[in-house]
Amino acid sequence: MKNFEKIIWIVDFGSQYTQLITRKTRELGYSSEIIALEECHKRFQEGHLPKCLVLSGGPQSVFEDPYDYSFIFEHKDLPVLGICYGMQLLGKFFGGVVEKGIIGEYGHADIHFTNQFKIAGTPGKMSVWMSHSDHVSRVPADFDVVMESSNKLVSGIKHKSKPIMGLQFHPEVEHSKHGKSILNYFYQKVANLSKDWNASEMLEEAFEMVREIGDKKVLCAFSGGVDSLVAATLSERILGKNLHCFFVDNGLLRIQDYNHIQKLKRETNLNIEIVDAKDDFLNALKSVDEPEQKRKIIGRMFIEIFEKKVHEYEKNHKIHFEYLLQGTLYPDVIESSPHINGGKSVTIKSHHNVGGLPERMKLKLLEPLRHLFKDEVREMGLSLGLKRDWVYRHPFPGPGLGVRILGAIEPEAIRMVQESDQILFEELIEAKLYQSTWQAFTVFLPIKTVGVKGDGRAYEHVICLRMVNSSDGMTANWSHFPHEFLETVSRRITNEVKGITRVVYDITSKPPGTIEWE
Repeated sequence: MKNFEKIIWIVDFGSQYTQLITRKTRELGYSSEIIALEECHKRFQEGHLPKCLVLSGGPQSVFEDPYDYSFIFEHKDLPVLGICYGMQLLGKFFGGVVEKGIIGEYGHADIHFTNQFKIAGTPGKMSVWMSHSDHVSRVPADFDVVMESSNKLVSGIKHKSKPIMGLQFHPEVEHSKHGKSILNYFYQKVANLSKDWNASEMLEEAFEMVREIGDKKVLCAFSGGVDSLVAATLSERILGKNLHCFFVDNGLLRIQDYNHIQKLKRETNLNIEIVDAKDDFLNALKSVDEPEQKRKIIGRMFIEIFEKKVHEYEKNHKIHFEYLLQGTLYPDVIESSPHINGGKSVTIKSHHNVGGLPERMKLKLLEPLRHLFKDEVREMGLSLGLKRDWVYRHPFPGPGLGVRILGAIEPEAIRMVQESDQILFEELIEAKLYQSTWQAFTVFLPIKTVGVKGDGRAYEHVICLRMVNSSDGMTANWSHFPHEFLETVSRRITNEVKGITRVVYDITSKPPGTIEWE
């Protein structure tokens, strides 16, 4: 078996941005993985070292961190990059002074290079994203200050002789202009790494994960979205007829989803069976209005439906499934788990794809995309020969419209979201704006407002438009669309969707809001 070991380890100290370091690193052509501090220490003790180590940011303070980091720095040739909290650890370990923050820097900040320090492709002054209170007030003797902020706080340090560097800001987020160039400078000029990550490497690693299961029968939880389509397509290349795809109609789908599945049945080699489970899902969700409870019920129902299919195929077709294939991605895992690889990230929401399977199913999980980001999966889909329109469909959450209907899920609310979403979809296509936004959908709000229809007073519901731009789903900005487009969508929805009097547009970015409303 080929060795897919990653050359860069990113130690997770709990920053919500840790995973973005991984993504930016891969975009630059270097393989990377997130690792817990304890696991990192264990591997070092076993004599297993990476080519480079990145210390992420985190919410804690170095004044409350009792850990002994000497195991890292006793390897004098090991390149180390400390980001935010990671830089404060460098400052403290090497004898500098870290002070409790009085000013603090949060959000956008201007920084500039010092002492004739220069990074190719970047200006002398740039805007970056800060998120810290503590700071390095006196730099260790063996380090140079290479960047300062407009507040006169140290923003970047570099060891005089060792391949060690610290950044107080977050170069991995989109808000940091030229952050990618700064990361590339460290990997290329300081760490002296050779690139090892590309589309063919990603695809071969995913193929290898599928090959490892051998000649087994696999049930695929198939939604027709980008993730499940790519996972199923690459798996079918290895498994052939041993892969059985089940598309569950849970009654919480968009009109466009039904059309898309029929097209995939006609135009791909995938064996897709449509399972009608609308009544099962809607009965289980009746009168439930708490968001997490809805997600968990939907997740449980998916498992129960698949469990029924397993028993049905064993009884009627003598086929014994051993694996469940899912299109789980890295952000799904990140946002669902408080301890990624033992790290310290905070749970944002649960995800129906993540968390394992009940023991009674006796199925193992097959998740060949589990460590990939959405943009990487799209790239993989194109390399597999899938149509661009399929690969660049907007993301759609596993719980479907269940998280786009606030409050209890009623048939009328489902209808209003489906019809309004279809109008938005049609108008995006008509205006050639579909690819101008990363995700676009409508949300049903459980409130009524006064309106006028015809010559009479109307007291009806509100639909919210949500359109955002993002590269990975971890952060997002609301999409700036022409007023004429928004006016057309609003007019069509209020005219054509029975029960809707008012349309509003959500202009909240992530953070602080999430992309979905629940």
